[in-house]
Amino acid sequence: MLCRYNTNSVITNIPKGLEKEMGHDLNKVLYVEDEKDIQTVARVALEMVGGFELKICSSGKEALAEVEAFAPDLLLLDVMMPGMDGPETLKGIRALPNMANIPAIFMTAKVQPQEVAHFKSLGALDVLPKPFEAMKLASQIRDIWAQKAV
Repeated sequence: MLCRYNTNSVITNIPKGLEKEMGHDLNKVLYVEDEKDIQTVARVALEMVGGFELKICSSGKEALAEVEAFAPDLLLLDVMMPGMDGPETLKGIRALPNMANIPAIFMTAKVQPQEVAHFKSLGALDVLPKPFEAMKLASQIRDIWAQKAV
């Protein structure tokens, strides 16, 4: 039995095996973001509002060290970070055994059409703009995830 928080912070039990049938196959998100304030807002948006199991890494290097043990369903990557940026982090994760096909979404202030096209060409499902609306972030991610299945 899996437990989920709904938007009212009430635990909802979903019988194991029904998650995929119900379209809830997105559970674990690895978020790579170097700014602590953004991490805090994203944690509330994705765990408490969205009901995701969330692992936050502060750098690409940390993400590479944690991704296999966490085994996320989705990567959510900041584009601009010191050291390893988001695209380099995605490339490094995808080079790891059994990690090549994890879907990814980039988050960035760079959302001009040619920039979005470039990030998608690197293998991202989509690009979410920063700053983001905390109350809408989880639903935006679920919408992108749903489009992946189409």
